[in-house]
Amino acid sequence: MSETSSLPPHKIIGVAVIWNDQEQILIDRRRPEGAMGGLWEFPGGKIELGETIKECIQREIAEELGIVIEVGEHLITIDHTYTDLRVTLTVHHCRHLTGVPQPLECDEIRWVNLKELDKFTFPKANVQIIAALKQSKQVDRNYIYRESSG
Repeated sequence: MSETSSLPPHKIIGVAVIWNDQEQILIDRRRPEGAMGGLWEFPGGKIELGETIKECIQREIAEELGIVIEVGEHLITIDHTYTDLRVTLTVHHCRHLTGVPQPLECDEIRWVNLKELDKFTFPKANVQIIAALKQSKQVDRNYIYRESSG
C-alpha cells in the first residue's frame, strides 16, 4: 500500500460549519504569513491519531477559537488536491454552545449569514462547502437551533 513519490502529502481535516442562534455561520481569516494566507475558511483542523472526526472538530474549535460546540450532522466530504497537498475535508454542521469566539490561531473571525459568504474569498476546497450549504438550505436544520433542555 505504498504511494508513489509524485503524490503530494494527504491530510484528513475535520471542518465545522458553526451556527449561532441568529442563523449565522462563523468563518475565520487565515493569517497572512501561512499557506493560503488571508483567505477566509470554515474553522477546523487535522485529525490526530486515534481521534474521531467529531473529537477532532471539537478539539480544533476549542484550540483555535476558545469555544465549545456541539457537532451535528455530516454536510459533505470533499477530496481536493492543491499543488503541494491533498486534503479530505469532512464537514459537519455544528452549534455554538458556550464561550465567546476569539481569533486565537487566525487573523480575524466573523459571524455571517449564508447569503454573505459569496463576499469573502475562500480556498478552492471551501467553495464546495458553500455550494452544499446553499443546496441544503431547504433541509430542516432545527436540531441546530433547538435549545438544550433545562
